[in-house]
Amino acid sequence: MVRPRRIVLVRHGESEGNADDTVYEREPDHALRLTPYGREQAAASGVRLREIFGNETISAYVSPYRRTLQTFRELRLDPTRVRMREEPRLREQDWGNWQDREDVKLQKAYRDAYGHFFYRFAQGESGADVYDRVGSFLESLYRSFEAPDHPQNVLLVTHGLTMRLFCMRWFHWSVAEFESLSNPGNGDFRMLLLGPDGRYRLDRPFERWTTPEPYDLDG
Repeated sequence: MVRPRRIVLVRHGESEGNADDTVYEREPDHALRLTPYGREQAAASGVRLREIFGNETISAYVSPYRRTLQTFRELRLDPTRVRMREEPRLREQDWGNWQDREDVKLQKAYRDAYGHFFYRFAQGESGADVYDRVGSFLESLYRSFEAPDHPQNVLLVTHGLTMRLFCMRWFHWSVAEFESLSNPGNGDFRMLLLGPDGRYRLDRPFERWTTPEPYDLDG
């Protein structure tokens, strides 16, 4: 099995929805574009990633949302060294279809009270649902490592919550640990680095907004 030296997770640059949440009332989530600032964020990450990858090969998996595809393009990686494919299992958490701004605000308040992992948006997904499809993707990813010519790097261009859930699944974090972590910034990335012991470590932690409270504590 050929294990990649790095598994890099990139969050898309700032989108129209990040800049103005009223846009969700007029445009489908999957169709939202990067803002000019979001393109700058993605381009800046591309400069850093091109330095990190050097002349090494890359297997890239990109969420099929417009903002993630645009982010991948703005990274400007050498196309002769990248094998890219769309991966729907890396998409954003589904919040339903056309979104009513006030309803989403209310549901986000419910989610904050109920828990980000378990709360399911009406006609959408819970964090646990996203965790399950990320786990399915990981099974496919593991199988790809069996190819003798597997690239030296894996790149995932995805969304903030999906990044955290990928790491939760990979490192076997508890639900309480997941709940304590914040999404990375737009255009930011994290790397899983292969160590000499054959284990991967995270290059730097996600920012923690609270102390984890284990679910098995007495009330």
